[in-house]
Amino acid sequence: MGYLSVWKVLDQMIADFRKRNAPIPDKVMNDLKSAKTILHTPKTPNSTSEALTKIDAYLANVESYLISEGDAHFGKQYSDEWLKKLDKAGREADEEEEKERFIQGLPREHKWIRVKPSDDLPLGKLKALANEVNVFCKSQKDDYLLVYGKDEYLKDFVKKMTTKHASKPKK
Repeated sequence: MGYLSVWKVLDQMIADFRKRNAPIPDKVMNDLKSAKTILHTPKTPNSTSEALTKIDAYLANVESYLISEGDAHFGKQYSDEWLKKLDKAGREADEEEEKERFIQGLPREHKWIRVKPSDDLPLGKLKALANEVNVFCKSQKDDYLLVYGKDEYLKDFVKKMTTKHASKPKK
């Protein structure tokens, strides 16, 4: 089941409810937020089945409220259209389209960015620049460089990277 896809459809449906000034109880919003939190929690082998059960329950609560209220306030056709979207989303497999926002092993107080080395800024130059401005870096599997450190140092890194080593336009 495409949990993330279903979550996105439910989120769109809530946005539509808000546009139409329809009330949405706090419990429904909390269930939607809880489902999203669990979806983005790093998975461990033992937690997967329990997490899926919780996600199912939260999404089912949100869906049942929105469909029944949509039917009551906006008519059968409205709820049928959303049910079709939910059915389609439920049959899709979740893609890893959203970038990971949690990087394991980084201190909480550190900010981070990912940089793709290029011909103008090869990996060696990026690492030297990171060392120069007191930020840390790690190479990742997908050829990106994870650069992390205190916020002000990371801003310095980006500033120096863009000003000193900016790509020169080709003639």
